[in-house]
Amino acid sequence: LLYIAVSLVLTGIVPYDQLGVKNPVAFALSYIHQDWVAGFISLGAITGITTVLLVMMYGQTRLFYAISRDGLLPKVFSRVSKEKQVPFVNTWLTGLLVAFFAGVIPLNKLAELTNIGTLFAFITVSIGVLILRKTQPNLKRAFKVPMVPLIPLLAVAFCGYLVLQLPATTWLSFAAWLLIGLVIYFLYGRKNSTLNNMKDVEEKVS
Repeated sequence: LLYIAVSLVLTGIVPYDQLGVKNPVAFALSYIHQDWVAGFISLGAITGITTVLLVMMYGQTRLFYAISRDGLLPKVFSRVSKEKQVPFVNTWLTGLLVAFFAGVIPLNKLAELTNIGTLFAFITVSIGVLILRKTQPNLKRAFKVPMVPLIPLLAVAFCGYLVLQLPATTWLSFAAWLLIGLVIYFLYGRKNSTLNNMKDVEEKVS
């Protein structure tokens, strides 16, 4: 709703066909000669993007940690520093990977890869909500999605539409990353998965 409201204001200030720029809010304010406000908003945008990137990088280190703890990645990724109490291997690895890709891949390509990965994750989670609501209705939940199946279906539809707008090169890159992930899963993760091993034990006991 906030994005829609901002879009309505912007298209009321500037003809919509001129808003295909990287900084539409600042551009619209410059268009009506409010340069100092545009500069202030640009500074806020840079600060906001920096903090979001840092949080995402920290989140990625914890994601590696959680996946490793579940047995889907080698145990080195769940090793925690005794002094700092953080997964230091993941922190270094994530920092080096981000620095490398930021240095060799154009920003717009990185943005498209990030977009397709995030949208695909949203689609997967939405489908997961539908499946779990049907197969495990009594599962204890910290948060329960309202208006199921409408909201998950809308999420799949809208995210799917946005994914289809991305260029073919982004799809090929995403397919390559997905293939690498599947290879790691089937060669290592599947047989070392804590969940799978628990199921095997339960089946043997029963």
